[in-house]
Amino acid sequence: MKRIFLRKRNLLFLLLAVFILWFLSGLNGTNSALAVNQNIYKNLKLFNEALNLIEKNYVEEIDPKTVIGGAIKGMTMTLDPHSAYMAADIYKEMQVDTKGVFGGLGIVITIQDHILTVVSPIEDTPAYLAGIKAQDRIIAIEGKSTKGFTILDAVHKLRGPKGTKVTITIMRKGLAKPKDFTITRNTIKIKSVKYNIVEDHIGYIRITQFQESTADEVKKALKEINTKENSLNGLILDLRNNPGGLMNQAVKVSDIFLKTGTIVSTKGRIKTAAHTYSAHNNGDEPTCPIITMINMGSASASEIVAGALRDNGRAILLGTRTFGKGSVQVVIPLNDGSALKLTTAKYYTPSGHSIQAKGIDPDIFVERVKQNNNSKLNQFTISEKDLKRHLKEEKVKTKEEKKLPLVEDDNQLKRAIDLLKSWNMFKQMKNG
Repeated sequence: MKRIFLRKRNLLFLLLAVFILWFLSGLNGTNSALAVNQNIYKNLKLFNEALNLIEKNYVEEIDPKTVIGGAIKGMTMTLDPHSAYMAADIYKEMQVDTKGVFGGLGIVITIQDHILTVVSPIEDTPAYLAGIKAQDRIIAIEGKSTKGFTILDAVHKLRGPKGTKVTITIMRKGLAKPKDFTITRNTIKIKSVKYNIVEDHIGYIRITQFQESTADEVKKALKEINTKENSLNGLILDLRNNPGGLMNQAVKVSDIFLKTGTIVSTKGRIKTAAHTYSAHNNGDEPTCPIITMINMGSASASEIVAGALRDNGRAILLGTRTFGKGSVQVVIPLNDGSALKLTTAKYYTPSGHSIQAKGIDPDIFVERVKQNNNSKLNQFTISEKDLKRHLKEEKVKTKEEKKLPLVEDDNQLKRAIDLLKSWNMFKQMKNG
């Protein structure tokens, strides 16, 4: 009876593996699918052989779901760093990201040199207040090594209900030995859009992350600060340290400022991955000059907006080079509640350039410096090209929210304001 059960389970494993590999091979397109499938069937024999050896000889009885999940996870780990397998609980956790509200510490993380690394703490969150800094290396969570962790594994461990505690072990440059930080989780509510009038009828809109309501919030911000009675002389769109988010929101935000033209296009190995997104004339686009602020923390969706506004001649980019994440991921739910997060395409700016592992250079290069001693701030030094297995750079042929950065403490913002003031002065001189 046990032997029959084992045979049935082996058959189940084999059929599931065939389905997974067939699904992935289908991304090649119909012309090459046959050749790919032949190679897959050859290797399936090896897969089944290894599975049988594990099942018969491993010291303890294996859990089929765990083994198959591990196999899929292993497959995605041979791809780029943004593709991943998400078990059901992790997939459910990931879905709260687009809402902007979750229980956790408030840090943006990545994997650098196989080590879980802090990109930046989010302002006024438990991690920020506890003293976690950019480039801190998280070598353990609750005493367990993070070696081999994916970003999703780490997110799952770090998040939790408000009021609960988690201990993370940090290794930091300058520390003689690792240091433990015990941090109490809180409700992290990331406000997507902040706005205000800075001075001389110059508007300021900061987008911290692209969430489900970002485009609507930007529209609301513009209505608040750009009225008939007080029309804007200029606008600063701040995308610094914005890690990205929903691509459709990046397209919608770009469309707010553009009457015509291409916003972004995507290309992959299959035809369905190819799309071109264009702007629409809604009749209410702002007409004032725009400066978009970017830096190495501006990634993905932020780069779509920056590229769209610059290439269509609608904004000048000020700051430093962006992160360089020019790939598109789709999340494909699986039958058991888990999901595949898979890179299916690269996106291209309106001028046809891919920014993958290269980033977007500003029109006006201005580094952020400390105002007290004029030294450069090393806030964000990790880029897409530093990540293992990143997709290679393509060789190109020739008032609701008052908590905003203080101008005197932000030389990049001050430079943007001065440029817009000069712009308006020259315009007045020309009209005079």
